[in-house]
Amino acid sequence: MVAEDSLSDISILVTGGAGFIGSYVVDRLLKMNNKVTVFDNMSSGRMDFISCHLDNPDFRLIEGDLMDTDATCSACRDIDLVFHIAANPDVRLGATDTRVHFDHNITATYNLLEAMRKKDVRNIAFTSTSTVYGEATIIPTPENYGPLVPISLYGASKLACEALITSYSHTFDMHSWIFRFANIIGDRGTHGIIVDFIEKLCRTPQALEILGDGCQSKSYLHVHECVDAMMFAVSMSDEGVNIFNIGSEDATNPTRIAEIIVEEMGLSDVKFNYTGGSRGWKGDVPKMMLGIDKLKGMGWKNKWESERSVRETVKSLLGKKDTKEI
Repeated sequence: MVAEDSLSDISILVTGGAGFIGSYVVDRLLKMNNKVTVFDNMSSGRMDFISCHLDNPDFRLIEGDLMDTDATCSACRDIDLVFHIAANPDVRLGATDTRVHFDHNITATYNLLEAMRKKDVRNIAFTSTSTVYGEATIIPTPENYGPLVPISLYGASKLACEALITSYSHTFDMHSWIFRFANIIGDRGTHGIIVDFIEKLCRTPQALEILGDGCQSKSYLHVHECVDAMMFAVSMSDEGVNIFNIGSEDATNPTRIAEIIVEEMGLSDVKFNYTGGSRGWKGDVPKMMLGIDKLKGMGWKNKWESERSVRETVKSLLGKKDTKEI
């Protein structure tokens, strides 16, 4: 167990630590006086996200791949806690490449758990996703909702990872924290609806393609608040397996996101062209909002609603402001 007063001065491995969410986790863990090792194959990670730490004696970067079992075992040596964030996050990719999420999510997680078992690492925090719920009939969706029937290969792979982690936790006396995220956004984002819309409008400012009917309703949370919630949960919960939803208590839709981006880019008379249908792509969940009563009951609550998080992200991606902390 990692107690509230001991989530500092320990040795922590962050897989995918050069990526969007991972780099913010690294920032926070170093600020909390931990020794942090980043293990990242740099396929989607960026050196500029972590370059400010390269001269920090408490920081170490290993450019390695979780498919390499020897390198993974080596990275787990003398580690107290693992934040397992590395994954292929492209939900849509599963419809054209059915192997990618199996390899990069399921097999990679198994390899990490085996390395932890061999090196006697007993604590793991894992970033899962709201897509494990599939098309939930209860919204906001609580952590005890079931059955879990994901409709994307990405969601299926994350659910499989959860099952591996919970079974290793029970079999090998590990402690685990599983975080089911809403849409996490922020100024280091490299993919997703906001980045997609900005890139499209930079190419063609007069028109914007919006996948689906523009009415898909989903919640969004700024990455700073996401990291706050993760640190809070790891510090404040001590069951063998701890599962938490992390998100906001409201939702917005693609049309409203497009309107915010158009406004912040100073554009006018932009025509929105919808591809049609209730979902943006095969495997897209049209309506998603997570229940966060479990975290609220422990004392955590998000500060920004979805639209505020979207607007602040747009501003930072456009270079209008640098969102350091909330």
